[in-house]
Amino acid sequence: MSRRTASAAALLLLAAGMLSACGDDSGVPTVTWYINPDNGGQARLAERCAADAGGSYRVDVQVLPNDASQQREQLVRRLAAKDSSIDLMSLDPPFVAEFANAGFLRPFDQADATALTDGVLKGPLQTAYWKDQLVAAPFWANTQLLWYRKSVARAAGVDPASASFTWDEMIRTAAGQNKVIGVQANRYEGYMVWINALITSAGGEIIGDVEAGKDAKPMIDSEAGDRAAAIVGGLARSPAAPPAMSTMGEEEARSAFQSAAGGFMVNWPYVYNAAKEAVAAGGITQETFDDIAWARFPRVDAGTPSKPPLGGINLAVSAFTTHPEQTLDLVRCATSLPNNVEYMLDAGNPAARGAAYDDPKVREAYPMADVIRQSINDAGPRPITPYYNDVSTSVQITWHPATDVTAPATPDESAAFMSDVLQGKRLL
Repeated sequence: MSRRTASAAALLLLAAGMLSACGDDSGVPTVTWYINPDNGGQARLAERCAADAGGSYRVDVQVLPNDASQQREQLVRRLAAKDSSIDLMSLDPPFVAEFANAGFLRPFDQADATALTDGVLKGPLQTAYWKDQLVAAPFWANTQLLWYRKSVARAAGVDPASASFTWDEMIRTAAGQNKVIGVQANRYEGYMVWINALITSAGGEIIGDVEAGKDAKPMIDSEAGDRAAAIVGGLARSPAAPPAMSTMGEEEARSAFQSAAGGFMVNWPYVYNAAKEAVAAGGITQETFDDIAWARFPRVDAGTPSKPPLGGINLAVSAFTTHPEQTLDLVRCATSLPNNVEYMLDAGNPAARGAAYDDPKVREAYPMADVIRQSINDAGPRPITPYYNDVSTSVQITWHPATDVTAPATPDESAAFMSDVLQGKRLL
């Protein structure tokens, strides 16, 4: 789920050029790392790891497109051709199963698997395995929090940090205070993240028996799917819906939340530092920033803890690498606890290892560190299936626009559509 700008990508390309500028004349192996765009943190981390290895290898950083689906497409095209120029990739967790099932990833042996998973939070661990083998190393993780305006909650007499705070209560509160709720409801992966979090929080799942491949069973047409549809459609048709909700992504949600109409928002932790920067740039006032608070992702049912969204990046070694030892050394270095801390502070992306959140500098930079850590640990991953792209696209198509979502019609339609796609009876 990238939110980075073209200028950030340009900085990374410059850094990549610096890392590989000397060429290969010395015979030193060059490890090529395909990364998702960030603020340059992965390029700086690559440079540190290469230096820590005593110059035994260089790292050439190649930047993938901003969009997660485009990242997948570019990698699949190369790996299907057994392109040995890819050694390491920063892989969006939902694509791990697909890549592993296709034979694109080099599994880690047991000794490395133990080291690479020690102290890693439960949420990202769920996304790193395929058929009981560790095929990707959790690098950084992510989750969404509930962000709210203290003044709105105080005026309504509600406590969004309460263990029983639900989506229904939030929608009623926002509508009663003439405020809006920022969500991600455009037809893109962010919408799938929201829908999946609602369904898993209600005790359901979008698809089951995933190892059956195309014969996996859609399970979105369930009580949990109906509860999710009632929330999505209910919000979209309520006074608490922000303008143009069905074209809203992370940044649009943030803009709505920081406006005078803002009351609540679900979004990733980056919004906290983005709000700080907005104060410095004059985009919002210090008073608005001081009014922002946070809590765990809301519950669907008051008696059942939510399963917050899970994001992040796993590091996967290509099955076609010609530098396996050097690439493995880079993975060990990049995912170490010290570098988890350093990367979180540098790039602003939450760590996958739980101990990183105890670091004093992390706690100073992220006052909500404990909520982030617990949310990542308890998060519900998106479906772990080799056909994730088909599953996600099927949901996005049938649940959009949000104003048309109803229960049980939408989950029923979604299950039938998904089944047809998996069976090859319908094209996306």
